[in-house]
Amino acid sequence: MNAAGIIFSNLHDINVSELTRKRTMASIPFACRYRLIDFALSNMVNAEITNINVITQYNYHSLTDHIGTGKDWDLARRKGGIKILPPYINSHANVNNTLYASRLDALKGVYHSINHIQEDYIVLSDCDVICNIDIKALLKYHIDNNADITMVVKKTDFADIKDEKALILNADENNQITDVYNAPVTLTGEHNLGLNIWVINRDLLINMVSDGISHGLASFSMDILAKNIGKMNMQIYQHQGYSSTVGSFSDYFKISMELLENPEIRNSLFAVAERPIFTKVRNSAPTKYVDGSSVSNSLIADGCIIEGTVDNCILFRGVKIGKGAVVKNSILFQDTVVSEDAYLNCIVTDKNAVIREDRVLSGHETMPVYVEKGRMI
Repeated sequence: MNAAGIIFSNLHDINVSELTRKRTMASIPFACRYRLIDFALSNMVNAEITNINVITQYNYHSLTDHIGTGKDWDLARRKGGIKILPPYINSHANVNNTLYASRLDALKGVYHSINHIQEDYIVLSDCDVICNIDIKALLKYHIDNNADITMVVKKTDFADIKDEKALILNADENNQITDVYNAPVTLTGEHNLGLNIWVINRDLLINMVSDGISHGLASFSMDILAKNIGKMNMQIYQHQGYSSTVGSFSDYFKISMELLENPEIRNSLFAVAERPIFTKVRNSAPTKYVDGSSVSNSLIADGCIIEGTVDNCILFRGVKIGKGAVVKNSILFQDTVVSEDAYLNCIVTDKNAVIREDRVLSGHETMPVYVEKGRMI
């Protein structure tokens, strides 16, 4: 496929500040063995895109550890492959020498890298949207319509749009964009919600970023795209499958619980034969279920030891549930320890958290409780 990829790893960190204090949005764990970046990476790899750049900003140690050489996505290549681009590899980022605050700032920072891309088309993707999308079909649509830019959208009821910065795209009967704006609170009904997945012609992207540098522009969507409506062929592409945007900590919890409650969602993400979701492979021992333990309606990674009761939960690698402990409606990150006779309900524990004996922790499905990394309670 004559396309390269650019993935933004940090753009939406502030939306899930609980989980991004020591990691990027891209490296947030999901569905007991994945990270959020796995969806963007796999969508591109499944479209035979093998030259992918990941733009970072800060807290990207866990991201680089997860990606490694890229071999788990077949991206450990002499030509192309995957590249981690740290912030400010040139002087174009911004005049204040601060960490980038927008998509355009991020692209300014990797301007020289974009110039070295040889492919004719570039697919840009954020990491806050969870979906399994056919990028091949998206690129074909872009080429067939001789588009300058094609933006993936999902028809969404405004009542389900929680992010105040959500991008809304109006289009005519030919799917040509007629307006670009952030979602105002006065909106009602269904609208085209941007999924932060775009296709753009390489030379056009270079010119746009160069223009942003020259004129001190800050917003790619408002300062560049909105001002070119009617001057360029900008198209929308409707994504018909499942998608969810992680716009807050509560959103993350809700989306995770939906995986357990709705098999159709799991299948639309992980059971598409021609578009698998890849992730880093670890050789861990199988999970051990001790006599007397009870597990129902849960996703359990390998390497766990379960002696107590687990109901409607997502457990990552190496989690230990002690004898007599009860864990319900919760998400336990890697190496969490729940000691004997503890009780957890609607809890999200970060890595290496320890819940001691007889402790009782309970949140609500609309307000889950977060236990930070390495915390002992």
